[in-house]
Amino acid sequence: MSNVIEIKNIIRDFKLGTEIVHVLKGIDLNIERGDYVAIMGPSGSGKSTLMNLLGCLDTPTAGNYLLNGQDVSKMSDDELADIRNKEIGFVFQTFNLLPRTTALDNVALPMVYAGASKSVRHARAAEVLDNVGLADRMDHRPNQLSGGQRQRVAVGRALVNKPSIILADEPTGNLDSKTGEEIMGLFDEIHKAGNTVIMVTHEEEIADHAHRVIRLRDGLIESDTRNR
Repeated sequence: MSNVIEIKNIIRDFKLGTEIVHVLKGIDLNIERGDYVAIMGPSGSGKSTLMNLLGCLDTPTAGNYLLNGQDVSKMSDDELADIRNKEIGFVFQTFNLLPRTTALDNVALPMVYAGASKSVRHARAAEVLDNVGLADRMDHRPNQLSGGQRQRVAVGRALVNKPSIILADEPTGNLDSKTGEEIMGLFDEIHKAGNTVIMVTHEEEIADHAHRVIRLRDGLIESDTRNR
């Protein structure tokens, strides 16, 4: 299988006053297309920083990051924004939906940035909402939806541009355990459909859904194991 992500000796430092904080201390990581990965680690281990780098929300202090063979570690902010929209689907703990906008328009939003026409956007968003089990909720706004339904809208939005990878940051963090399991079932289906899924979680039972678990400690990979 080909690698969708190749990271070589990634270092990320942050300046705090006169101090330099070394958050990531030289990470090497390859992720194959179609893999299902959980990133775990205690608070301060660097997992959120790594997630931001993987999602092209941040650039490394040193090292190289190839996403689909493109070196994104040296790209400008505009180039990164373009890559994010085309290649990466994000799912956040807090859903990050536009409150006054219907589920359909929330899902279609990344296609606005991609320049798709309204009819194409709405057709694709409707298809995706159907796939995530919300065909009957397309015209509802976030405040008319349950937490689990909101997260399904967020998952639909992540899928709409057919990205190379789905990045999920604590995707069940704001949900009760039953709804969380339903959302993880949805991620399992998304992975089975051929998507590469990478999630950050601190919950072992959520990580159990992944096929590979990467544990960080003090800015380094402590272990990298396959569940199956």
